[in-house]
Amino acid sequence: MTTHRITRRTALKGLGTLVALPWLESLAVAAPLRSPAPPPKRLAFFYVPNGIHMADWTPKQGEGPLGELPSILQPLAPFKEYVNVITGLALDKARPNGDGPGDHARAMAAFLTGRQPRKTHGADIRAGISADQHVALAIGDQTRFPSLELGIERGAQAGNCDSGYSCAYSSNLSWRSESTPNAKEVDPKLVFERLFGGNDPKELAEARARRELYNKSILDFVHEDVRRLNQVLGHRDKQKLDEYLSSVREIEQRIERIRQANSAPPPQPNMPKPSGIPADLQEHIRLMMDLLVLAFQADLTRVATFPLANDGSNRPYKLIGVAEGHHDLSHHGGDPNKHAKIRKINTFHIQQLAYMLEKMKNIREGDGCLLDNLMLVYGSGISDGNRHNHDDLPILLIGKGGGTIRGGRHLVFPKRADTPLMNLYLALFERMGVPTKSFGDSTGVLPI
Repeated sequence: MTTHRITRRTALKGLGTLVALPWLESLAVAAPLRSPAPPPKRLAFFYVPNGIHMADWTPKQGEGPLGELPSILQPLAPFKEYVNVITGLALDKARPNGDGPGDHARAMAAFLTGRQPRKTHGADIRAGISADQHVALAIGDQTRFPSLELGIERGAQAGNCDSGYSCAYSSNLSWRSESTPNAKEVDPKLVFERLFGGNDPKELAEARARRELYNKSILDFVHEDVRRLNQVLGHRDKQKLDEYLSSVREIEQRIERIRQANSAPPPQPNMPKPSGIPADLQEHIRLMMDLLVLAFQADLTRVATFPLANDGSNRPYKLIGVAEGHHDLSHHGGDPNKHAKIRKINTFHIQQLAYMLEKMKNIREGDGCLLDNLMLVYGSGISDGNRHNHDDLPILLIGKGGGTIRGGRHLVFPKRADTPLMNLYLALFERMGVPTKSFGDSTGVLPI
């Protein structure tokens, strides 16, 4: 193996194993004497349900450079140069528009589609292709996975979940077509196997059984490839590769500890056996985030969606001292005690986001880091959960988009203009190399 034969498609292979490599300078050089190719841009959409406590979300200083961040966004202070807070965007297709109640279902279904979901709880669901899939269809052939759909809460794909709307609407953020949602994966073990398992199902099953029998790592099957690759890498690339493989192994060990804990006999004979999902919510979220970081780092995909819960979710957050359900609290009626608890939930979610951004900031790519090549939209299709309003949405745009986005700003669009959220997506499509004239209910490219 010589340096000029190393390409972005180089991978470490073994029985039932296919470990893609991170962005390395050696891999970026397609031929001798050529300049290294730039790192790829990535696009991610994170969704939180039930709105936000906007009083502690919206920057006080108005439009312009970000000053002191409001309390909910304080965990993002170390990453302020990458963060744009966007105020004033609207999601008209989450409004009733003659369809009556069902704001939670419409909010999640319209967040990435900009289309009015058909009010039905039968099989005749209809929304629209989502922004992530619009990009994945155009560039998905450049990576092993066109897109990655992750999540924390499972969701039903049928049944009546919100005032006559199918559960499919409030459970799915990504839509492959107007009638086909992309179900998210919530089990970190299954995500890990998908990312690092081989393409042959028989080999994959054999390798998994052997690893569990002999307590081996997935990296044990690619040891020889790692040794050969290290012979041709420079010092900096060797260090990057070691850090990446260490991250893969650390996540693998965490998942294995959860598997072993879940394999213990249930305390009661008739109690169902738990799945491979961590009982601790924070560990669950962070494991899934770590897997997403690895997928981006290894260029396994460039497009991802990640709802932190289904819209209308009534999950309690006992780990931060909130015993009441999130949805119930969102109907706060102006109660200061409920406001405080909603603020704690909102801040908890932002703390998890900050955890992931720290990981991305520490991954070097060229002269920058992974965050420099990211565009991440974080937000909700509802502003205030008590009002169920779909204007003045809580939206963050994080990352520099390969140098095409300037961070550290509060961007304000007048409420009276009812600027569609889809206009933001048109701006991101351009930066992903997928220029689009219109999408959903867009009216033009958002100036960012």
